Amino acid sequence: MSFPEIRNFIRDQFVKVISNEYQNPEVIAGVATGGIAIGALIAQALDLPFIYVRSEAKKHGLGNQIEGVLEAGQKVIVIEDLISTGNSSLNAVHALRERGAQVEGMIAIFTYGFDKAKANFIDANCKLSTLTEYDTLLKEALHSNYISPDQLQALQSWRKNPEAWSASFQTSLS
Repeated sequence: MSFPEIRNFIRDQFVKVISNEYQNPEVIAGVATGGIAIGALIAQALDLPFIYVRSEAKKHGLGNQIEGVLEAGQKVIVIEDLISTGNSSLNAVHALRERGAQVEGMIAIFTYGFDKAKANFIDANCKLSTLTEYDTLLKEALHSNYISPDQLQALQSWRKNPEAWSASFQTSLS
């Protein structure tokens, strides 16, 4: 968000995906907190209303989980920054559906591409589009010499089973 040129590029890529993959969205919803700022920019670019969804209802005030005007039946595109397992992102989708929204899909900047996330989105019957993903990031990092071939191998190993990799890493530190 600190770099206008990059921020605008990301916004424009989201707008392209929405224009190419979705028919007549009526509301843009950002997932708190990472999807709020970029979601508001996307809504502005598309001249659409913007709302955002918290992970849970507030414990004070009106106790809202969803902030902004949402009418039952409206077509909503959900905006997120990062998808790992998809659980927190899909929590927002469920909250929107409970309020009567017609969630058309979710678009995120990045995904690790974990099988668990793919299965979670399929189970939730929610289309997921992303601007980029882990394998592309690694390819570009290697191409630009940001990482070495050995580091690439370690990062690919982590991607296959992050829980086991983290456990073995913690064991090696002990």
